[in-house]
Amino acid sequence: MEILGLVVLLVLLVLLGQPLFVIMGSVTAYCFMFLGEGTFSGMIEDMYYAADKEILLAIPLFILAGNIMTYGSIAQRLINMGKAYTAAIPSGLAISGVFACAIFAAISGSSPVTLIAIGGIMYPALRKANYPKSFSMGLLASGGTLGIIIPPSIPMIIYAIMVGVSVTDLFKAGIGPGILLVTLLIIYSMYKGWNMPREKFSVKEVLVSTRKGILALLMPIIILGGIYSGFFTATESAAVAVVYALLVELAIHRELKFGKLPTIFVESAEMLGSLLLILLLAVSLNKFLTIEQVPQNMVEWMTGFISSPITFIIGVNILLLIVGFFMDIMSAILVLAPLLAPMAASYGINPIHFGIIMIVNLEIGYITPPVGINLFVAQGIFKESLADVIKSVIPIIGIFLVALMLISFIPQIALFPLSEDAIESALPEDTGTDVEKDGDPGGSFLDKFEED
Repeated sequence: MEILGLVVLLVLLVLLGQPLFVIMGSVTAYCFMFLGEGTFSGMIEDMYYAADKEILLAIPLFILAGNIMTYGSIAQRLINMGKAYTAAIPSGLAISGVFACAIFAAISGSSPVTLIAIGGIMYPALRKANYPKSFSMGLLASGGTLGIIIPPSIPMIIYAIMVGVSVTDLFKAGIGPGILLVTLLIIYSMYKGWNMPREKFSVKEVLVSTRKGILALLMPIIILGGIYSGFFTATESAAVAVVYALLVELAIHRELKFGKLPTIFVESAEMLGSLLLILLLAVSLNKFLTIEQVPQNMVEWMTGFISSPITFIIGVNILLLIVGFFMDIMSAILVLAPLLAPMAASYGINPIHFGIIMIVNLEIGYITPPVGINLFVAQGIFKESLADVIKSVIPIIGIFLVALMLISFIPQIALFPLSEDAIESALPEDTGTDVEKDGDPGGSFLDKFEED
């Protein structure tokens, strides 16, 4: 009877069009009240426990750093460097846009921010150089999605929190897939623009653009180098990103005015507000489900008719692609990662590798209708119809699907930067349970999480 009530509540909230934080909060409260101990105290304690995690600070800080750079000149300087270095290459201007998206993504950690910052500058430049409209839109709209697979990445942080793996290891695992996607986009650009007029390579232009853009280029090197060397944690790297962006844009480049800072802070707070509430509620619900053995029961149910890891990967890829059509990436990770990761582990799939598979699937969702956020962002900044934007990304979706299959079935693409100890430590002792053998709760997935 209680389960039926939960289903009715969920359907009613969805039909009423309630926002995700209302749905998540109502469902969590119902579970604790009618399926659990009959009080809200456990829910409140779990939310407090989740809010007390230092790694959460990385999310607002990376959002803030990305917004600072969007209002500054870092994006333009990266584009100028890319144009200078790729001038003589077939489709050099388009390739410079891919490089700029990749580097900016490694700074901001956000897909829409990358598209706004780079696409708003590159699209007029590509059209002025007579690149086809559809190709230009599709390349930049998809290039913006690199912000969630190239580390540091906000969705990666969310996945690490929800599943209980190392953020640093997940960042490292994103290097190979990021390089693969960038390489495929470059090959596609060269194929489509092979006959486009090429500019003459200029050593002077290279030196000038490098001098002006070196501080922008150093930012991802400092951030990622500090994380991977162990000099600072993922959270500390986010703080470094904010300080560095402010220092460069305000004191050195001087193209960001102090008067813009209140606007930047407000926009960052608006982006963050509902996300953190949803995250805390999801953490509380996930801990409840873990104690109630829901993931373990789902694993047992699935293994009853899926015995092959290959079959599981194919099935979960289809599921996640469909989910990406209708759900934004943050919501999908918060809801599905705690359930699917234990299932993947039961088939011998490393949780870090599975995290990359999940994120690449949902990355494709950024450019697929009806709710692909990059489609709407591209429509706004390119001033083109939504139908034209959707048509422009169809070839890129095919390229991304090829990359997804390679990443899914060749785990070394994601796991090669990790040590054997890191790979083994990511595997749970059982299929995701955090409940001790005597049946008492042994803590949630957050108990397993240690920030490197």
